[in-house]
Amino acid sequence: MINRIDIYPTHRHGEFWLRAGRPYPFGSTIVPGGVNFAVFSRHATDCSLILYRRGEAEPMAEIPFLDAFRIGNVWAMVIFGLDIEELEYGYRMDGPHRPHAGHRFDATRVLLDPYARAISGRQRWAEAHEPANALPFRGRILLDDFDWQDDRQLEIPAEDLVIYEMHVRGFTRHPSSGVKFPGTFAAIREKIPHLLELGVNAVELMPIQEFDELENDFTNPYTGQRLRNYWGYSTVGFFAPKAGYAATGRLGMEADELKALVKLLHRHGIEIILDVVFNHTAEGNEKGPTISFRGLDNRVYYMLRPDGSYQNFSGTGNTLNCNNPVVRNLVLDALRYWVSEYHIDGFRFDLASILGRDAEGHPLANPPLLESLAHDPVLGKTKLIAEAWDAGGLYQVGTFPAYGRWAEWNGRYRDTLRRFLKGDPGQVQEMAQMLKGSPNMYLERGPTASINFVTCHDGFTLNDLVSYAEKHNLANGEQGRDGANDNYSWNWGHEGPTNNPDITRLRQRLIRNAVAMLMVSQGVPMLMMGDEMAHTKHGNNNTYAQDNELNWLNWDALSRHADLARFVRHCIGFRHAHPVLRRRYHLHERDLVDSGYADISWHGTREFQPDWSYDSRTLAFMLCGLHAALLPARTADDYIFVALNMHWETHTFELPRLHDRRRWYVFADTYQQPPHDINEPGKERALRTQRNLFVGPRSVVILVGR
Repeated sequence: MINRIDIYPTHRHGEFWLRAGRPYPFGSTIVPGGVNFAVFSRHATDCSLILYRRGEAEPMAEIPFLDAFRIGNVWAMVIFGLDIEELEYGYRMDGPHRPHAGHRFDATRVLLDPYARAISGRQRWAEAHEPANALPFRGRILLDDFDWQDDRQLEIPAEDLVIYEMHVRGFTRHPSSGVKFPGTFAAIREKIPHLLELGVNAVELMPIQEFDELENDFTNPYTGQRLRNYWGYSTVGFFAPKAGYAATGRLGMEADELKALVKLLHRHGIEIILDVVFNHTAEGNEKGPTISFRGLDNRVYYMLRPDGSYQNFSGTGNTLNCNNPVVRNLVLDALRYWVSEYHIDGFRFDLASILGRDAEGHPLANPPLLESLAHDPVLGKTKLIAEAWDAGGLYQVGTFPAYGRWAEWNGRYRDTLRRFLKGDPGQVQEMAQMLKGSPNMYLERGPTASINFVTCHDGFTLNDLVSYAEKHNLANGEQGRDGANDNYSWNWGHEGPTNNPDITRLRQRLIRNAVAMLMVSQGVPMLMMGDEMAHTKHGNNNTYAQDNELNWLNWDALSRHADLARFVRHCIGFRHAHPVLRRRYHLHERDLVDSGYADISWHGTREFQPDWSYDSRTLAFMLCGLHAALLPARTADDYIFVALNMHWETHTFELPRLHDRRRWYVFADTYQQPPHDINEPGKERALRTQRNLFVGPRSVVILVGR
């Protein structure tokens, strides 16, 4: 047996034994006999480790790092004999306080470890800390001993994904959810049958990295209640799951609860994608709180102006200096950790264009961070999705630096489909591009670079998109200044809910149109939580602050809108059933298999004669399923014909003739009232006439030829 020298202390501070630590990895790492603490600061002059007993306001020890414990710009020390499960910790940094030079050191503050794997302070949702507590957020040491068995990333091909955007709390917080622990990771497990019935195979969770839901200072003018940072786009710690989202958070078991959810989702064939916010932090601008980065090394972590004030490309007060090597490594380390320790399948990056800016905020031609993420070996099978714009005016949809790996939230798809759905003129040619997977933007990357969506957490729900002409955001306490003004929505004659049956039927038809068009588009479709049950936010298109029924799904609506849920379910099932709708490579608009038809052909009311004019509101296309045999691991598919009539009058579409005794069958006709609006995939009804198709006003018809 070989005795290890590094398990013996060399120094003592009070009752604690210690020795020089290792500078990497950063954060707190369990080592033989103790814990290695390593923290970076380039400009600090002194550093101390502050230790607390769990839940106690006063520290039990403050241990300074000796000069011998500093290696380069990293302070590293091993403390022996700690009771890990009852320990909380932070750092105290001293250094220059010269804000105009970018330095904001304050030795009176205790700082959160940016690499903390678990964070105390918000173990229960919205439970306030004691005002006298100088550090509401403290690091905890996590035992990564979860039994994953044989679980791993699912690696579902991107073209086969159907994504469901979800807010952890909102999904089950409403009493109607009927779950044991509403608003938690554990509660989502009880709703997996709903996800399976719907047919989605990926959930995209809005931010679950620790944030402070109490940081909002606005009040609801109607109720007088203080609003909250409900959505969580203001990160406190990039490595720690939000304890307030766990039923076991008060016990410090939030990590295991999240891992159990991931494991069960994987067992049912559902991937998990995290919405991550690396563009800014919860510290805000000069008036914001000092939690971590500002006190550790403000000049390194943030983009600053020459006078030391904060650049604000995020719209929230500060911007992380993402392409500084230290910050770049922080992002990489965090994502590797989520993939290796939580088996996360993908990430959606909020305001991702910021990740491509330099320290002065200028867009980089070859951003080191984006390239590193694309080529990182640990992230090699992980899906990377960019929100390809930021609040500083940089809009990169279609031009985001992709390095052959990045997909994008296709904001142009959203806007085009909404305008086409509404009947705006001049949309037909652009809509055709969107239906093909946007080759005008993603020619080299392929259709899977396009994450197609009509709605997301930002903006109207699908129900509200067809029910409101204007946003109604006064409840946010910002006098209606917040939220987007260009929603491409319409109320069809009455703002908000109505008892008019004609308007109600039209709105229901438009919702079905949107779902149908989304599911027959090349690319990767994404649904927003609740759209399958016509969830409404009553016209509020920016519910970031609303911890109430605007954001909580009322599960009673699932039975009230069972016809819509059935329609969505069958549209997803139809997509899964037909590989010709899920291409990895762009369509060629040519006949590559000698079938007599191109892989995609365009039509208008006359076959093979699309109307591309400015005033056109009709479009049809046919996919030749025989071309599916050219796709990797695919076999020949059926023909699919889709007729889109966004005009206010009925139109007759000529149908292409089918060969080999094939016939047209009706899968969906949104003009028909439920249950005749859609058929179960594989049980489509034969079309009476095989040469002409009557398409009602503002409706979509989907045929399958076999």
